[in-house]
Amino acid sequence: MKSFNIARSVCAVALSAACLTGLAACSSSGSQSNDQVAATVNGTEISEQTVTDYIQNFRTSQNLTDDDSWGKWMAQYSLDPSSVRDEVISYYEDIELTKQAADENGVSVSDDDVDAQVEQMKSNYSDDDAWNNALQQAGTTEDQYRESVRQAMLESALKDKVASDNTDPSDDDLLTYAQQYASAFSGAKKSSQILFSSDDEATAQEVLDKINSGELSFEDAVQQYSTDDASKADGGNVGWDLLNQFVSEYTDALANLSEGQVSGLVKSDYGIHIIKCTEVYTAPDEVTSLDQVPPELVEYLRSMVKSSNEASAYQTWFQDYKNQADIQKNDMPSGLPYDVDMSQYQSDDSSSSSSSTDAATSSDTSSDASSAADSSSSDSSSSSSADASSSSSDASSATDASSSSSSASAPSESDSTTSLSSSAN
Repeated sequence: MKSFNIARSVCAVALSAACLTGLAACSSSGSQSNDQVAATVNGTEISEQTVTDYIQNFRTSQNLTDDDSWGKWMAQYSLDPSSVRDEVISYYEDIELTKQAADENGVSVSDDDVDAQVEQMKSNYSDDDAWNNALQQAGTTEDQYRESVRQAMLESALKDKVASDNTDPSDDDLLTYAQQYASAFSGAKKSSQILFSSDDEATAQEVLDKINSGELSFEDAVQQYSTDDASKADGGNVGWDLLNQFVSEYTDALANLSEGQVSGLVKSDYGIHIIKCTEVYTAPDEVTSLDQVPPELVEYLRSMVKSSNEASAYQTWFQDYKNQADIQKNDMPSGLPYDVDMSQYQSDDSSSSSSSTDAATSSDTSSDASSAADSSSSDSSSSSSADASSSSSDASSATDASSSSSSASAPSESDSTTSLSSSAN
């Protein structure tokens, strides 16, 4: 899910996968007051209590509340209380530096923008109870989620301000990526639809019969009958399945169509569809020109690579900015509730487990590229896909447009999504 600095440590599979699962903005107010300072960032204090609350919230979310399970968990990932504390402090340092950099560069995010993003996320849920249940399952509250959205949007705006120049990929770059990913694109299908209302099956069947008999062309039928105004303006085109997430009924019907074929009546929550497969992409054995890849897929690659370039440029810029900051980290005080004696948990298995974790994380990151067709496609695909595509109500898959890019590796890493379950990228 590409999260904060903590996710790029040996605990990527652990702390990032769960602690950042909605807990990124958590600072429990129920803990005993602690006036000690963990670190200062250009004079701004990060309290020891904030760091402690973060770690304790993580322990609670992962059922690591007893010292023995906590110690074993840390040993599994070659961590100790001090290194966990360092990771969390670094995370809060980055948050504070982002705020300071945004102020210096005249970047801000309005309450209205944050509200719009939160409301967009809430719209994926049937009612307030479903929304609140999702927040609870993610281990956060709406206020905390709102702050994670604000932070993500602020970082995205800052990235656009300081790292958006000279990030457009060249044609040579695109050709390199096309050669790499063409085989993954092979088999993609492009389609058009005629959409009828759910209570108009008789008309839909009549139109289908006329199309099949040759009395009416599919294209003319789109203009005369389709209720999907967005795709209607483009001849019913809803784009490539690779770049869209269609409802299952649509996807299943399209899967059975060859190029040029028209489906029967396909019923979904959106109405009744008549689908035509307009193109099937078959990758050549060797890609020597961008002309061998459909323009929409080339544009997807362009967006993907540009996003990666911007993320890399921002990461470099931010690291330089951080290197110039006055950051003072204080020694770890004694008596912290997560500070356990690790001597009884040390073993050779810890280091091997950590190495395996690092390898798995690297593998997961690289494999993202071949399957990514989510967030970048939302910008490049036809807006008409809304009538044929699925609206997710799952906290782990619903996305909005606010983004943060504190990590950047494979070009497929999305810079345009923040989900309820991932807090902020």
